[in-house]
Amino acid sequence: MNDVKINLKKRLALETFRRLHRNRVKLHELRTLFWECTLRCNVACRHCGSDCRVSSLMPDMPMADFLRVVDEIRPHVNPHKVLIIFTGGEALVRPDIEACGRELYRREFPWGIVSNGLLFAERLPGLLAAGMRSATISLDGFEDDHNWMRGHRNSFRAATASIRGLAQTTDVNWDVVTCANRRNFDDLPRFKRYLIDLGVRHWRIFTVFPVGRAAHVPELQLTDEQFVRLMRFLRETRREGQIDVSYGCEGFLGGYEMDVRDHFYECSAGVSTASVLADGSISGCPSIRADYYQGNIYRDRFMDVWENRFRPYRNREWARQGECAECQLFRYCEGNGMHLHGSDGQLLVCHHRRIERGLAAEK
Repeated sequence: MNDVKINLKKRLALETFRRLHRNRVKLHELRTLFWECTLRCNVACRHCGSDCRVSSLMPDMPMADFLRVVDEIRPHVNPHKVLIIFTGGEALVRPDIEACGRELYRREFPWGIVSNGLLFAERLPGLLAAGMRSATISLDGFEDDHNWMRGHRNSFRAATASIRGLAQTTDVNWDVVTCANRRNFDDLPRFKRYLIDLGVRHWRIFTVFPVGRAAHVPELQLTDEQFVRLMRFLRETRREGQIDVSYGCEGFLGGYEMDVRDHFYECSAGVSTASVLADGSISGCPSIRADYYQGNIYRDRFMDVWENRFRPYRNREWARQGECAECQLFRYCEGNGMHLHGSDGQLLVCHHRRIERGLAAEK
C-alpha cells in the first residue's frame, strides 16, 4: 500500500503548497481565460463533456462580444501574463479564429487553441501568422482507437499531420492530450514510443469523468486496477525522461502526488482560470456544470464577477460532505476538481479512493 500512503517529506511539502494555494486564492490573479467560441463541432467524440452536436442550435458568440470582454479585462491585468485559449466545440469550425487571434496579439495577450486536429494542419500557417503561442492536439491512441473515440474516419490522419506541423515550429508551446480508456490502455507503452518518434515532447493523459456522452459509454472508464497501473506507467515514463508526460489536473492522487505531475494538485478554476462560454456564461473552466456559473457577459461586467463572486470556488468548505466529510486529506484536495461535483454538490469521482480500491484489488 506504499503507493497510497503520503510519506512525511511529501506531507510537509503538501502543507507548504497548501499555504501557497491559499495565498493564490486570496489574490485570485487571472492567468488563463478560456473562450468557448462555439458549440459546433466537426466530429462526434464519445467522451464529449459538452455533448456538442455537429450543427449546434446555439449560434456562435460574435467575436466583437468577446473582444469587448477582453478590453474590459485589460486595464486590470498584465496582458502578457494572461493566456487566452480558444476552445469549443471545435474552435476551428469558425473562420475568424485567425482574425480574433490578431486582435488579441495587437492587445498584447498571448493566445492558444485546443483542437481535435481535423482542420488544424491546413490552418497552421495562418494561426502562426496571427500570433498563436500555444496549442493542444487530441490524439487518443492508434488509428482504430482514436477514430472510434472521435467518430470520424479521418481524425487520426488529420491529428497526426497537425502534430507533425507543430513539431516543425520553434516558438509555440504545444502538447498532445490523450484520453486513457479501456480500449487504448494496453497500447499506451507502444503509443508513447509512437509519440516520441513523431516529435512530441509534452504529453498529457487524462481519464474520463461521467458526464455528457461519456456517462453512457462503459468502455471509456478505466477500472480502478487500471487506474493504479496508469499511475505507475506515468511515474515510470517520467523517470525515463524521454517524453515529458503528466496526468491531467483533474484530481488529488494521494501518494502519487508529484510522481505523475510537476506540481501538487490544485483546482485553479475560479482562482486563476476563468471561462467565457458560448452563451456568455462566466465560469471557472469549460467543464464545470451550469450550477456553478457565476454570471453572464451580457448582463454582468466580467471583472466585477471575477472580483466579487466565485465564492464557491475560493472557499471549498461546502464540499466537505458525503465521502469528503470526515476525510483527513480534505485539507489538501478540498473536494477534488470543481468539474467533478454534481448539481447537489456531491463529489462524482474521488481519485484517491480509486487508488485505494485498485491497490486493494491487487492483493
